[in-house]
Amino acid sequence: MANKIGKHIAIYGKGGIGKSTTTSNISAALAEAGYRVIQIGCDPKSDSTNTLRGNNYLPTVLDSLREGNKIHLDDISVKGFNGVLCIESGGPVPGVGCAGRGINAAVSLLQELNLFEEFKPDYVLYDVLGDVVCGGFAVPIRDGITDRAYVVSSSDFMAVYAANNLFKAINKYAPTGGAKLGGVIANSITAGYSRAIIDDFTRKTGTKVAGYVNRSLVVQQSELYGKTVIEANPSSEQADIYRNLAKYIAENEDLVVPNPLGVSELRDWAREWGDKIYNLDAGVVSGAEAI
Repeated sequence: MANKIGKHIAIYGKGGIGKSTTTSNISAALAEAGYRVIQIGCDPKSDSTNTLRGNNYLPTVLDSLREGNKIHLDDISVKGFNGVLCIESGGPVPGVGCAGRGINAAVSLLQELNLFEEFKPDYVLYDVLGDVVCGGFAVPIRDGITDRAYVVSSSDFMAVYAANNLFKAINKYAPTGGAKLGGVIANSITAGYSRAIIDDFTRKTGTKVAGYVNRSLVVQQSELYGKTVIEANPSSEQADIYRNLAKYIAENEDLVVPNPLGVSELRDWAREWGDKIYNLDAGVVSGAEAI
């Protein structure tokens, strides 16, 4: 993408890990701080920006393209909390086509509409499904759309597995102009061992933690209201966690090319942690909590 305006940031994560919740709260925190922000949902579920726009209806880019009519920016975008411009790329007709390819089509249309020149964003956040096995989902980090990426992960093995896959994609594309990694966003942190697992994983892969987001009922309550934590519970501790995370992402220029673990190496590492948490004192973690 030539002549990028603002910082373009991709946020990846395994489905259901809280990626959209995290991204939307980062967007809200940046907007609260006075920045002009665009959030582009790159998940075929088209629910990335729900809490920013109060669950109000927003036509997706791909649905609008399929209708065949001339498209204006106002047709596929809406301003949400504190002016965050919300856009959803959408996906293919169920059962037909590759959802990842929709990202490319959506970004191409947004460029044709001069979105970035007209809106002049300080930050553009791309909320991307962590299934980078499909090449379409790798578009934001592969084709120069973004120059940095973050991955949302809990301490659960499948979340770490997805993060490690993203590291493989960045490791492959960064040497030829693709995005580098800004860090891991440790989400849904609960038991004492959760942070230790993420810390150890980042050490072994030459990466770092961008921030720790505790599991909190405040998040669930805010989403039931159809809002971000920043809007619904601005004075809460959880809101400050997101503000600190947004500040880190805004200021961080220490981008790296990760060293992903091999498949066998990752599974051996996971087994070692499985043994460790079962041997911890019962006051720290019970068998029911252990992964």
